[in-house]
Amino acid sequence: MKHFIVEEKGNVVHLKIARGEKYNALNAELLAEFAEAAREVRRSEAQIVLLYGEGEGFCAGGDLSMMKEVSDRNTYDEVMDNIETIVKTFYSMQKIVISALHGPVVGLGLSIALSADYVIAEPDANLSMNFIGIGLAPDGGGHFWLQERLGTHQAKHFAWEGQQMRAKEAYDHKLVDIVVNGPVQEEGARLAEEWGSRPLKSMIATKEIYHQHGMERLSRYLEKERETQWRLLQTNDHQEGVEAFLNKRKPEFQGK
Repeated sequence: MKHFIVEEKGNVVHLKIARGEKYNALNAELLAEFAEAAREVRRSEAQIVLLYGEGEGFCAGGDLSMMKEVSDRNTYDEVMDNIETIVKTFYSMQKIVISALHGPVVGLGLSIALSADYVIAEPDANLSMNFIGIGLAPDGGGHFWLQERLGTHQAKHFAWEGQQMRAKEAYDHKLVDIVVNGPVQEEGARLAEEWGSRPLKSMIATKEIYHQHGMERLSRYLEKERETQWRLLQTNDHQEGVEAFLNKRKPEFQGK
């Protein structure tokens, strides 16, 4: 794989997104690899997964170049298939998944991070579900994860406002489970090592009991997000949002 490094260290699988020069931004090629990497991790006999990003941020969200890639419905559906594989695999795998965040954690990158069982972050982590900035709605199960952690009312506001939260504020809102002082990859590895001395089968059993019932609801959310996002990609507001971003100006949305 070009953009991922999978390494087993004892009872822990380290999964690194390795497109650091682009803040690990996601495009069609990378998402296909991500789905493959998630399946590889699932097959491992290790009981803990540590997910993190290379370079100066966990993930800057979808690469804007992907907007052109998904203009074709067949390509769009392939991309959404891979996104759904990634988040469903992390949500359902019989392992404890830790996402370790630093720097930008944006849009689809945040959705993927929140599919983990435990989210840790450096103080400089900056979380945002800013799909609204380009006239889109959260995908990758974003609606599901936000509702799980924030409740419906606050989840709506977070998505609508496209607000950014630094790690401490995200912790206060329960989007992050712990803010660490040291480098997040090292702290994540230390946490995984500590959990290695726990009865992990018991922890995983609890995950399975909760998530087997959540999977049906997650699937419905993903299906609705897929159809909604396709419609929004055709809107004038989306085109305006992309043009404004590329030209570094404030978008002039018209609700169309």
